[in-house]
Amino acid sequence: MLIASALSALLALAVFGVLAGGEMWRHRVVYLGCAIASLVLLAGGLKHLGQTPGTGPAIVLPIGLPWMAAHFRLDNLSALFMVIVNLGTTAASVFGIGYCDHVPEPRRVTPFFPLFLFGMNAVLISDDAFMFLVSWEFMSLASWLLVLSDHRNEESRSAAFVYLMMATFGTFCLLTCFGLMAGAEGGYSFPAMRLHGMDGLTSFLVVLLALLGAGSKAGLVPLHAWLPLAHPAAPSHVSALMSGVMTKVALYGLIRILFDLHGHVAWGWGAVLMGIGGVTAVLGVLYAILQDDLKKLLAYSTVENIGVVVIGLGLAIAFKDSGEKALAALALVAGLYHIINHSIFKTLLFLSAGAVITATGERSLNKLGGLLNRMPWTGAATLVGALAISALPPLNGFVSEWLIFQSLFKGPSLPHWAMKFGVPVVGAMLALAAALAASCFVRAYGIAFLGRPRSQAAAEAHTLPFSMRWSMAVLAALCIILGAVPVTVTDAVSHVVQPLTGVSFAVSADLGWPWLSPVSSTRGSYSGTVLVMTGLSLFVICIVLVHGFGTTRVRRADAWDCGHRENIVNAQYSGESFAQPLRRVFCSSLFGVKETVTMPDPGDMAPAKLEVRVIDRIWVFLYLGIGRVVGFVADRVNRMQFLTVRRYLLMMFATLVFMLLVVAVRQQK
Repeated sequence: MLIASALSALLALAVFGVLAGGEMWRHRVVYLGCAIASLVLLAGGLKHLGQTPGTGPAIVLPIGLPWMAAHFRLDNLSALFMVIVNLGTTAASVFGIGYCDHVPEPRRVTPFFPLFLFGMNAVLISDDAFMFLVSWEFMSLASWLLVLSDHRNEESRSAAFVYLMMATFGTFCLLTCFGLMAGAEGGYSFPAMRLHGMDGLTSFLVVLLALLGAGSKAGLVPLHAWLPLAHPAAPSHVSALMSGVMTKVALYGLIRILFDLHGHVAWGWGAVLMGIGGVTAVLGVLYAILQDDLKKLLAYSTVENIGVVVIGLGLAIAFKDSGEKALAALALVAGLYHIINHSIFKTLLFLSAGAVITATGERSLNKLGGLLNRMPWTGAATLVGALAISALPPLNGFVSEWLIFQSLFKGPSLPHWAMKFGVPVVGAMLALAAALAASCFVRAYGIAFLGRPRSQAAAEAHTLPFSMRWSMAVLAALCIILGAVPVTVTDAVSHVVQPLTGVSFAVSADLGWPWLSPVSSTRGSYSGTVLVMTGLSLFVICIVLVHGFGTTRVRRADAWDCGHRENIVNAQYSGESFAQPLRRVFCSSLFGVKETVTMPDPGDMAPAKLEVRVIDRIWVFLYLGIGRVVGFVADRVNRMQFLTVRRYLLMMFATLVFMLLVVAVRQQK
């Protein structure tokens, strides 16, 4: 009842948002209500997650199509994702209380924000294909309207169009996927789909369509094109939800189909997912390194982390099909753990980016700098998020990636020769992506928060409202907590994994709490709790030694400025110069990066200029190529409207004959 009440409250808040008009206090009330509703949904998810593995009670409502009731159920998998979703929505809603004052047209954002939250939560509790797709479209259309909120901006309109096209493509794929799983009997409910058998071709198409439908929403390469366009166009608290939360709902759909409704996915698909995940991770982080726009950088980083998750899911499928259920459980636990972690630190980083944009009006790295002095709360929270996404211990990002690596180390034991050779390659790609991610966020944080201000706007950055600061602080604290007590998280996730893999996996069985021993204590163990306590102890000892035995005299002086009598801001590293080594090594031929250096004539005091141009080959060759083909076909089809009545009748007759032939062939089979 609490979950139903919270979802009803979100719909009521959407209506109130429409009536809010120009009264800012009403907009704040909507965001406060969204935060409270999200907390209620979070509590509902936690309550069910703590119960014994199994499925919750089913709820059937007399709504929907005339011959279809609406089925809802909250099982362990949907409960876990309800916790993941509403952790992010709570933080974004609290952030929105202060941020709504800085939105150009809040009346175009506030009504659709609770609808977006409603759609994401409704997807999780849907127990039939009809309600799943309706909720999925609800989520997609609400987020599309939020991306389009700054409709006077050509860039926003273009981003919204691309996003709508990708969302429509994904929904079409999922609609076809569910239709194939329902079969001729029309069992549209999820329990009926679990009982329905599939032949080889149907099974192949179901997995392919699920991967295309959910992958387009999650941002798998090459279906990622909408992320770097839509995220900068949307308001920052919406970008945080689209990247940190909505992509997780897409992964929920993929996991629900592959591990639950399908029943048995062949190991070959696991290899495909691992390959796609590895390519997505590497390309995503390389794209991120090339970005000057802070929100585009974070969007491409999301692509990378989705690839990391998909590697874990693919490995779990391969282990499960090979009979290694314990290792399948380990890989799935690792993937789900990284979903939790990414939802937290990516929401944090997007909210931090929104705070920076609010305080400075700039999102270009080359116009920021020195923000740590002006915005210490935001700087500290962003530092925690950057360390977490760089997978550095003892933060949460390290634990999940370490568990994925532990799963990969057991990959060569698989009986298939392709996996024996492929798993080490994917492991190397994951290691490369992790190293590049660390470099990417050293660059982003160093350029934005350290050094001297590179613009007047950065030098005059102002403090933020209380709600915006505290929402970031809570997420930063969660990054530390989930890294310090990982066994608590893995034990909770193991309840979710058991129905999907057939076994419950206790990663602390060998040494006990607080140690993680995913394979065995002799193969590798980790304890974030011990690491945190050791680090704090060493920190206290150092403080005591410095203040007890060292000098208290502090001398302040200017840093060496290469002989200049005044601070030269341009003498600092820029975003382009920091990324130049990696750009030249990895990106010159792969992305078509072109560097143009303009040097002044001898004796001319004009500054030299460096222009870096990045060509997205996937966008140019795939999306623009498809667009040209569609335009060509549409132009030819458009001529059909000028045919004579006689030719229209001829086309109708030919279509009728063709359909009769199809029916006759199917009846003979």
